[in-house]
Amino acid sequence: MSYLVPAEFATKMVDAGESKIFMSTRDTLIRAFMAGAILALAAAFAITITVQTGQPLVGAILFPVGFVMLYLMGFDLLTGVFMLTPLALLDRRAGVTLNRVLRNWAWVFLGNLGGALTVAFMMAFILTYGFSIGPGVVGDKIAGIGEARTLGYAEYGLAGWVTIFIRGMLCNWMVSMGVVGAMVSTSVSGKAIAMWMPIMLFFYMGFEHSIVNMFLFPSALIMGGGFSVWDYMWWNEIPTVLGNLAGGLAFTGLTLYATHVKTGPRRNLI
Repeated sequence: MSYLVPAEFATKMVDAGESKIFMSTRDTLIRAFMAGAILALAAAFAITITVQTGQPLVGAILFPVGFVMLYLMGFDLLTGVFMLTPLALLDRRAGVTLNRVLRNWAWVFLGNLGGALTVAFMMAFILTYGFSIGPGVVGDKIAGIGEARTLGYAEYGLAGWVTIFIRGMLCNWMVSMGVVGAMVSTSVSGKAIAMWMPIMLFFYMGFEHSIVNMFLFPSALIMGGGFSVWDYMWWNEIPTVLGNLAGGLAFTGLTLYATHVKTGPRRNLI
């Protein structure tokens, strides 16, 4: 059978977290860079479709192609390692320490950022013909998203900041389910379907994904968005990263680990 039962893929989650912690810095950066770049391109793809069709649902249905591609290639997103690597620490795998987990997060963050920024510049360049004309309807849409999801939150102060955090939690609950989805099947089609469902949900619902935002907001700034780098960092990226960490670990990683790896004792019904 191509389907793995939960006890099997939950163990694979811990194994994957351990392997990422001990991966070389070179490989970690390359895989993270490519993941950030592919996801950024998928976001540009989905926004273009939404603008051209006027149907956000169509963009959301097709956005997961990027997520499927990057995970089939074995690349890494920060949101995925947020969920996987702490499980190796919790499982007390040999040589796994908190410092090594944090080191992995830092390198994956930098790699994802580099990939997303590269695509942000490339997309801005082609939309403006080398910054010689206006960005057009797609560029204007990206700039509008940047303003709405920074200054729009800032209008509500602390409530806005907490809203971003919660949207970040809900996002990585779904994204980390997609990461696990890549492990529940041994067939390409099975993996793709299992990844597709939660990724489509998060994108259509407008939840906040730190790596997608590494593309959207720099792109918006390049193409004339009326907000600052500080607005982006404080009113989006920082609470989004924290929410992604909390949501992926609490709702997916720890729940699956607790009930399928460290299962509770069976009840004696006699």
